Amino acid sequence: MKTLQDKVVVITGAGGGIGRALAAQATEAGAHVALADWDEAAVKETERLVSAKKSLARRVDVRSEDDVKAFAADVEKTLGPAHVIVNNAGVSLSDTIGSMKRVDFEWLFDINFWGVVRGTEAFLPQLVSQDDAHVVNISSVFGLIAVPSQSAYNASKFAVRGFTEALRQELDGSPVHVTCVHPGGVRTGIVRNGRHLKDSKGAVAVADKMARDFEKLARTSPEQAASIIWKGVLSNDPRVLVGNDARIMDVIQRLFPVRYPSIFRAAQKLLERSTGVAM
Repeated sequence: MKTLQDKVVVITGAGGGIGRALAAQATEAGAHVALADWDEAAVKETERLVSAKKSLARRVDVRSEDDVKAFAADVEKTLGPAHVIVNNAGVSLSDTIGSMKRVDFEWLFDINFWGVVRGTEAFLPQLVSQDDAHVVNISSVFGLIAVPSQSAYNASKFAVRGFTEALRQELDGSPVHVTCVHPGGVRTGIVRNGRHLKDSKGAVAVADKMARDFEKLARTSPEQAASIIWKGVLSNDPRVLVGNDARIMDVIQRLFPVRYPSIFRAAQKLLERSTGVAM
C-alpha cells in the first residue's frame, strides 16, 4: 500500500492506546476511519479527537460474531468497502498454569486470537474487491518469546502470528498485503485494564503495582508505535517489530532459541537492581 489518502481504514481497540494513535495518524494521512471498541464512550472520544473527514465509531465486542459482522456491513454501507483492517483489540492476563481459571484463559483467547480471526474474516471480502488493501494483525513480542505467568497471552499472540503468516501465504499474488506486528513495551493501559493474579515469580500479583511497573519500563509511546506500524504498512512489510526491546528480544531468541529464558532472567535481575522495579 503506497498511501492512506482516501482509504477506508478500520481499527479495532480504537478507544485508546495504540488504536487511538493509529486512528489519529491515519486521519492525518487523509484516511476515512471506522473505529471499534468495547468501550463506546472511549471510541466516540477517539472519533471526536481525530476529527476525520469521514468516520464512524461503534461499540463492538470482538468476541461476538454478530457484532463484528454487523460492524463490517455498517462500514461498507457508510464509508464504502474497507482498504485496511487493523485487528488491534487485546487484553492481558497474568497467572500460572495449574492455578489459572479456564474462564480467564478463554476470555483472553476469545479477544486476542478469535477477535483477530473474526475481524479478518468479516472484512476480507471487502479487501479483496480493492486494487490495493492490507490486513494488519497485532501480535506481540510475546508472540516471539515465552515468559512465566504469560502462558495464555503467549498462546494467543503466537496463534496470531501463525494465523497471520499463513494468511499472507494464501493471499500471495492478490491485492491484499498482510503484516504481523510485534510490539514490545508500549505505554498503554493494557496491564492496568487486564486480569492479574500471579506475577512472573508465581507470587500473588498486586495489579496496581504491576501496572505502575509496566508503565515505568515501557519505553515506546503509542504515537511512536503507530508511526512504526504505518511505516511498515506503507512499505508492505510482512513483519514489524515495535521498539528496541522487541528488536533485541527477537535477535536473542533467534541466536539462542533454547537458552533465551536464562539470558532474559539474568537481564531481568540486572534491570531490577538498576531500576528498583520488580519484574
